[in-house]
Amino acid sequence: MDAFTKTLSTTATAVALAIAGSAATAEKWDMPMAYAATNFHSEMGVVFADKVRDYTGGEIDITVHPGGSLFKGGEIKRAVQTGQAPIGERFMSAHANEAPLLGWDNVPFVAASYDTNEKLWQAAKDKVNAQLADQNLVTLYTCPWPGQGFYFDKEVKSVDDTQGVKFRSYNTATATFAEELGMIPVQVEAAELSQALATGVAEAFISSGSTGYDRKVWEHLSHYYKVNAWHPRNYVMVNKGIWDGLSAETQAAVQKAADETGAACAAKSAELANWYFEQLEANGMTVEDASPEFLAELERIGAKMKDDWVAAAGDDAKAILDAYEAN
Repeated sequence: MDAFTKTLSTTATAVALAIAGSAATAEKWDMPMAYAATNFHSEMGVVFADKVRDYTGGEIDITVHPGGSLFKGGEIKRAVQTGQAPIGERFMSAHANEAPLLGWDNVPFVAASYDTNEKLWQAAKDKVNAQLADQNLVTLYTCPWPGQGFYFDKEVKSVDDTQGVKFRSYNTATATFAEELGMIPVQVEAAELSQALATGVAEAFISSGSTGYDRKVWEHLSHYYKVNAWHPRNYVMVNKGIWDGLSAETQAAVQKAADETGAACAAKSAELANWYFEQLEANGMTVEDASPEFLAELERIGAKMKDDWVAAAGDDAKAILDAYEAN
């Protein structure tokens, strides 16, 4: 056990004992989330909190803090691991630099629809959850974003048009995509995206229609290219020490709320996917499929990234893909 793991264990135990000692009163849980309050992930976080309050008879009272207001996106996982916050939500693949397996949902063009993304998650979840448990985290539910496409401030027909563009990245996969396309990756959290575009720190990015709508990117960018490269997932995590300190009855109540919310969140994501495109177009953006030449280049890069992911994540990654492809 390394020093960090010992610290996590000690902190989690202390927090769990403190909670156990105050079981007669409602446990107040702060839940940091990285995205805007109006984003469907954040709205579903509120739904989840309400369900937990209801199903536990008020034993657990969760307050949602959207938009990186309590902890910035990049700080949320560590805050939950160490017990600074008992629960939180984060973009799972944002942690692929710590543990390559957590980039399972960012392998380009492997699962380009909601149905295939769900099938891939079923193949991956046991190994992914085991990885997170080793990091003192328990996954309560996950929810996919709509398919990822490219935002630019100009028409892009091929890789010739992407050279030197400053590209907002949010994880290892997006940075790799940028570099392979001759762009310059710049790490920018979603909450800081509008400012980055306004100041020229970033000139392009890959994301769903949701992010473009939330951040009103039509004020800075002109084109969106539909690619459906992947459907990344957010996950709601709870500190393992705190979770283990709950009674079996309370765990079951919280998990029921999580299962229902995860299903509702996935349905909402699918429902909104095309609506976001309509809103981008209504605000003056050109929304269209990527050109065959550009798509072929993206697929070539995607095949290389798949091989790189398997090499980095090892036997577990291969097992996930084998199980996915067998079903």
